[in-house]
Amino acid sequence: MLPSSSPSQQRFGGLVRRTFGSLDSRNYRLFFAGELVSHTGSWMQTMAEAWLVLTLTHSGAAVGATFAFRFLPVLTFGLWGGVIADRYDRRTVLLVTQSLSALLAIALWIVVLTGAVQVWMVFALAVGLGLVTVVDQPAHHSFVEQMVGRDRLSNAVALNSAVMNSARITGPALAGLLIASVGAAWVFFVNAVSFLAVVMALVAMRRDELGSVPRAHDRPRVREGLTYAWGIAEIRSTIFLVAVVGTLVYNFPTFLTLLARNTFHGGAGLAGLLMALLGIGTITGALAAAHRSGQSSRTVIGAACALGLSLVIAALLPSRALIMAALIPVGALTVFFGSTSNAHMQMCSASHFRGRVMAIYSFLTLGTTVVGGPLMGWVCQRWSPRAGLGVAGAATVAAAVTLAVSARGAREVTPFADGAATGLDIVR
Repeated sequence: MLPSSSPSQQRFGGLVRRTFGSLDSRNYRLFFAGELVSHTGSWMQTMAEAWLVLTLTHSGAAVGATFAFRFLPVLTFGLWGGVIADRYDRRTVLLVTQSLSALLAIALWIVVLTGAVQVWMVFALAVGLGLVTVVDQPAHHSFVEQMVGRDRLSNAVALNSAVMNSARITGPALAGLLIASVGAAWVFFVNAVSFLAVVMALVAMRRDELGSVPRAHDRPRVREGLTYAWGIAEIRSTIFLVAVVGTLVYNFPTFLTLLARNTFHGGAGLAGLLMALLGIGTITGALAAAHRSGQSSRTVIGAACALGLSLVIAALLPSRALIMAALIPVGALTVFFGSTSNAHMQMCSASHFRGRVMAIYSFLTLGTTVVGGPLMGWVCQRWSPRAGLGVAGAATVAAAVTLAVSARGAREVTPFADGAATGLDIVR
């Protein structure tokens, strides 16, 4: 007779099952593993790109502009990417976008390896990757429910964030080591190879286990998606906060690269260490979000307020050691906010609109970097990286408090079964 487990063991087992429940799906396990490899390569390239541009130009604004060029297509065409995700098979769309991303990484590897690289080439290839991102991100986000079902959607979204943000630890650290030992070119080659992991995972999936997506009789349109999303108060409040955070806060490669070089007078290794510390926190935040079975507007607002406060505190700390320690809770709150806002928008939207709703999310988290990247780079260069962190944090707190105050007395909004929502008021 097997000994019975203790109550503490049972509670721990239940916690693990609740946090990692989406991994029961074979298709999602494949996707999870492929994303872990691919995101590590992507964060390696993000770090190497920032360092390469800073080396070529010695300009903080140019570093910010690199990411602005990458996300310029998302700002310009991002909402149309959701139309493609709602019209075509999302698995097939992802196979195409991941393959194209690998080819662009190979092109960057070649121009750097041969010594022909100039800043305009980095910017041009960043625009090319942005055009792929226009389609890839809405398809990526909206594909999750097909793998795990609606009941585990919030959990899977958070685990996706855990995958991406665990790569913040290994990616920048590996990039710093490769840059110091063999040069930046080989970082881009490793990233190109890493995309094959996702491609192979998508090919190996059992298509009969993927959920179906209802297709509209008419061709999906951008305007329908905008009207639909803005007509749901739950989504509308989250849109406002994601816009502020996406524009000002999601510029950590710029913040931390300049903090390492201009404030702490370090090199690529220190910049990679700062990104890795941020990544340690993001894993914690993602797992905390994964443990929650659902998300509400109140959770999103609270997460935004806490994130803003953590940035302000980090900006005010007097020493390098304290700032480095503060990056861990900053990372945790950043990904907790991102996971909860993403899951909240998905759970409040119907599946046949989800590609367009997620295109709005991508537009706000990526496309707004076109404005926020150079702006935060200029603030960091004109005053200091601390000032950049402080401005981003204060604006986030102000936005969250504004929504919280306006929400008082507003009646609750209850989602329909298909993901739409009733009522016209903010928040739960």
